[in-house]
Amino acid sequence: STFDVAVVGAGIVGLAAARELLRRHPALAFAVLEKEPELAHHQSGHNSGVIHSGIYYKPGSLKAKLCVQGAALCYEYCDRKGIPYKQCGKLIVAVEQDEIPRLKALYERGLQNNVPGLKLIGAKEIQAKEPFCRGLMALDSPYTGIVNYKQVAQSFAEDFQEAGGTILTDFEVTNMEMAKESSSESENGLKYPVIVRNSKGEEIYCQHIVTCAGLYSDRLSEISGCSPEPRIVPFRGDYLVLKPEKCYMVKGNIYPVPNPRFPFLGFHFTPRMDGSVWLGPNAVLAFKREGYKLFDFSAGDFIDAVTYSGLWKLVLRNLSYGLSEIYRACFLSAQVKQLQKFIPEVTINDVLRGPSGVRAQALDSDGNLVDDFVFDGGSGDIGSRILHVRNAPSPAATSSLAIAKMIADEVKRRFEL
Repeated sequence: STFDVAVVGAGIVGLAAARELLRRHPALAFAVLEKEPELAHHQSGHNSGVIHSGIYYKPGSLKAKLCVQGAALCYEYCDRKGIPYKQCGKLIVAVEQDEIPRLKALYERGLQNNVPGLKLIGAKEIQAKEPFCRGLMALDSPYTGIVNYKQVAQSFAEDFQEAGGTILTDFEVTNMEMAKESSSESENGLKYPVIVRNSKGEEIYCQHIVTCAGLYSDRLSEISGCSPEPRIVPFRGDYLVLKPEKCYMVKGNIYPVPNPRFPFLGFHFTPRMDGSVWLGPNAVLAFKREGYKLFDFSAGDFIDAVTYSGLWKLVLRNLSYGLSEIYRACFLSAQVKQLQKFIPEVTINDVLRGPSGVRAQALDSDGNLVDDFVFDGGSGDIGSRILHVRNAPSPAATSSLAIAKMIADEVKRRFEL
């Protein structure tokens, strides 16, 4: 049980990072530690499946750079591995006059981010692409696609294992510490000075750690003696699904123009690889970090969230938005009303309640959503041997291969591999 580098978390980012590290350092021993019995079980297996093109993100940010790079790498990887995907495109649709300036600004941002194929189209062209959609103007992004990210993550895992990597499931990391002097009689204590223990008392020895823990990234950072900030606050997104006989109404992704006054994107139409169409999601505070159902509750997770001053600052700044999200979560008709702005023909009889996902939203103490990817380590014996992927929200799945390259560069720089 000795490894040069242990990667904690077998979501799509952790698996991509482990795969890239082993490709660059084939002589070293790598392990991925995952608390669940299966891989890609949480955010990587509960997302919309969209291959984002990189329009939304602030020019020059890691999100903008890594999303555009990551989308290209994702398509290339799927082609090479024979993983099915559809480049079905996306329309960001303005339905009100006051949305048009924001839509044009979004187009300019997409051009700055080097997103391929973008163009603004009018009402007739919208209907040519999406016959049931109504809008004044839209930003057409033909490079946007869909894929099953769980399948992609499992392919990364196969690559990693075939190259000699080790994946340990049912290994929930609860403790990290330096090996004591007395254990240095064995070679492990000298060469592999970090002990990583799980909830069952099992342990591995390693030289360095990379954490890609999503919903638990702040807690793992705290366990390792590094900063607990930014904190993770879980937000559940509930989807509706179109009834199968109504899926003909949607061909590609249909998104609203984002409103900068609100923290989340709003309702959209997302076709899936299985032929279904997801509608939504909303965004409500989850009372459990892995709470996919309405009544899932963890006292520890709930107290952790509601005692954090950053959450209250976010709530108070967005009180009316938050209350309307809760209202829509309770009443199906309120969600359908949002969808009818784009496809008027959709009725409450055409939809069913669908799956949910939980977003690991990083918040700072001032109540700001941490918008960009965050990578950091710490000081001290263990802190200097660890790299935390602290915040990897959407578009992390799209960006996973590009993020992996950045992690591998950072690991080499920090740990001198």
